[in-house]
Amino acid sequence: MPPYALPFEKPILELEKKLRDLQAFSETQHIDVSLDIRRMQQAIEETRARIYRNLTAWQKVQVARHPLRPYAMDYLREMTTDFTELHGDRLFADDRAIFGGLAHLDDERVLIIGTQKGRDTKSNLECNFGCAHPEGYRKALRLMRMAAKFKLPVLTLIDTPGAYPGIDSEERHIAEAIAVNLREMFTLPVPVIVTITGEGGSGGALGIGVGDRVLILEFAYYSVISPEGCAAILWRDRAYADRAAEALKLTSSDLLSAKLVDEVIPEPGGGAHANPAAMAATLKKHLLRHLKELKPVPPDELLRKRYEKFRAMGVFARGPLSQAAPAAKPESPPPAGQAPAAGSSGGSSGRAISR
Repeated sequence: MPPYALPFEKPILELEKKLRDLQAFSETQHIDVSLDIRRMQQAIEETRARIYRNLTAWQKVQVARHPLRPYAMDYLREMTTDFTELHGDRLFADDRAIFGGLAHLDDERVLIIGTQKGRDTKSNLECNFGCAHPEGYRKALRLMRMAAKFKLPVLTLIDTPGAYPGIDSEERHIAEAIAVNLREMFTLPVPVIVTITGEGGSGGALGIGVGDRVLILEFAYYSVISPEGCAAILWRDRAYADRAAEALKLTSSDLLSAKLVDEVIPEPGGGAHANPAAMAATLKKHLLRHLKELKPVPPDELLRKRYEKFRAMGVFARGPLSQAAPAAKPESPPPAGQAPAAGSSGGSSGRAISR
């Protein structure tokens, strides 16, 4: 098997080897087998489509983590022009796990923020394997505030297993940095479009994940915890990661049915890593469409709809979990400085139940 081949891709690889042997036979023996070659190519495409159409949740997680899958910088190079990267949080350092800057998406001037992984040991260490420190989220917040000042739409591309949980990250208050980003992203008076392109891991993804539209690629995932972490807690064995992936409902189709994302962006046959250029073109088309829909919306309405969108996630219930009531219409946010009314989620003793 070639490098980076996933286990369930073995039937495709076997057919591709037969195709190469057939082409080599044709060249060395000078025999026309073009019809057989076309049939073999068709069989490869049909096998790939069948396999990727029936992937399990755990197999989709494996696709989302594929080492050849396009990362945020790859999409940036394919989709945008005139990218100018902006560095540092003006407080501590420049975290390479999160990048950001100004660019043109066709004729649209936008600010793009993304999480970045590496392709080899050196680049992975530089990007900390896509796990951002607090200064990464503070850099993102600084850039988003700048975008709001100059009335630029914000696009975020998420592909991270989670924020970095080490001691130095805790010393610089990673939880506070993410919490401030969550609060401040609700107040940005410009369109914000979030796209999960690979892994959407826990608070590390949420730190740049509040937006007017939340999109997800077909084989990406978005979860409060990794399948391995969930398996280690529930079954005390990471080997049950496949069972945990099913239970977590973390795939794009699960998230769409739970109304946790707004749209699933289809990937090319064999996943984004099979044809990065086609995937970038598809993503660009969807981003431009959503930008066109959001730009005419007045800032006050934009903020109201963004708030209601996230308040509608989950079901609020009083009493036993089995008696969960239908989701209530989300209330409007209280005026600044005023506490939530009694009976609201801020002052009730009921329990919030995730979808």
